[in-house]
Amino acid sequence: MKAALIDLDGTLLDTAPDLAAAANATLRELGLPEIAPAAVGDYVGKGIAHLMKKSLEAALGRAPEPALFERAQSVFAGHYERVNGAAARPFPGVVEGLEAMRAHALKLACVTNKVARFTQPLLAKTRLHCYFDAVVTSDIAGARKPDPAVFLYACRALGVAPFEAGVIGDSDNDGEAARAAGCRFLLVPYGYREGKPIGEVKNDGVVDSLLDALRLLRD
Repeated sequence: MKAALIDLDGTLLDTAPDLAAAANATLRELGLPEIAPAAVGDYVGKGIAHLMKKSLEAALGRAPEPALFERAQSVFAGHYERVNGAAARPFPGVVEGLEAMRAHALKLACVTNKVARFTQPLLAKTRLHCYFDAVVTSDIAGARKPDPAVFLYACRALGVAPFEAGVIGDSDNDGEAARAAGCRFLLVPYGYREGKPIGEVKNDGVVDSLLDALRLLRD
């Protein structure tokens, strides 16, 4: 392997506290009841629209009207911009793993369904921005996982072939996109999987941390 393509939310960073804070601030502004912060982790990974749709459904007990759904996304963006990175923290072994990967001359890309507006400040606030040769967001790639285009875009940005790149992620979104792109997929046991058991997520290896992933990528 010449490169590692690493998911952001649920793999590099525990971002659920910030996302839950923004979701509940949105619901309050819309005059709706708040939801349990712990539930938000199951809504993470498919972008803001999906997160807000699920949050509204939980608060309303039904699907939201289109106008409310559109307004909620706009309101959420403002709240998330305010709290983005406030409580987010790297998962154990992330910084050590990134440093080791750099030391072994692996090219690194952060590949996320977030948009650049939120991704770049988040990586800067958590001091992870310096490790990546490329940061690929859904608006930059013009697609979002499970579309393989995001990982193919990252491979082009790093100058590697898909078979030379290993994807590290926490969900089916990452795995499906990786397989379709022709990349190897390593699954971390933590993170956000929309409530799906780890045993149901197809992978080429489960790794306890990014350090463990480095060992498999170099085998």
